[in-house]
Amino acid sequence: MGFASRSCSFTRFKIIDPVSEELLAQIILKLKQAAFRDIDDTLEMEAHGWVNFENMLDSEWSSTPPQKGAYIVFSLRQDLRRIPVAVIKKHLSLALIDEKNRISEQGKKFISRERKKEIKEQVLLRLRSRFLPIPGEFNVLWATTKNEVWFASTQSKMIDLFMEHFFNTFDLHLEQMTPYNLANSMLGEDAQVQLDKLEATQFTITS
Repeated sequence: MGFASRSCSFTRFKIIDPVSEELLAQIILKLKQAAFRDIDDTLEMEAHGWVNFENMLDSEWSSTPPQKGAYIVFSLRQDLRRIPVAVIKKHLSLALIDEKNRISEQGKKFISRERKKEIKEQVLLRLRSRFLPIPGEFNVLWATTKNEVWFASTQSKMIDLFMEHFFNTFDLHLEQMTPYNLANSMLGEDAQVQLDKLEATQFTITS
């Protein structure tokens, strides 16, 4: 679910590095340099990169620009090729049976550990070509006047991926705006000692 949906879960960040006018003028160039590249015709398991906010198939921003007034909007697309464990187990078992039949004709009984590893890799490669990657899209909203970035996900793995890709693209560090960080920024350094002494409220009844 993205920002255009009726409801959306998101994570807020603060850009802690200075953002120059020169960088803002190069946004579309930097987005294209770190844009998503399709892996449908490859054997890669994962791919990620930036795409158009309004069309995740547009990684060249040929339809609409990312600048929307005081905001820059785009999306992080991640494609994952998922092969069910049961499918891998089935085809690996079949491959091992074929290998046992083959070596039995040569008077051998056991498959070496190295050969089993090789067979598994071959099975995974064959299966990769039969499973298309599943696309995922996560909207990004960058408020340039506030130096804030909103990311349409609360998953820890996606947050880590987003922060890393954002830094690699723009050379800007992000700080997640947790309740603690928000309170610290609003109340100032003098309140940090008091904030550190706060304990979580217990909302459940304990006997």
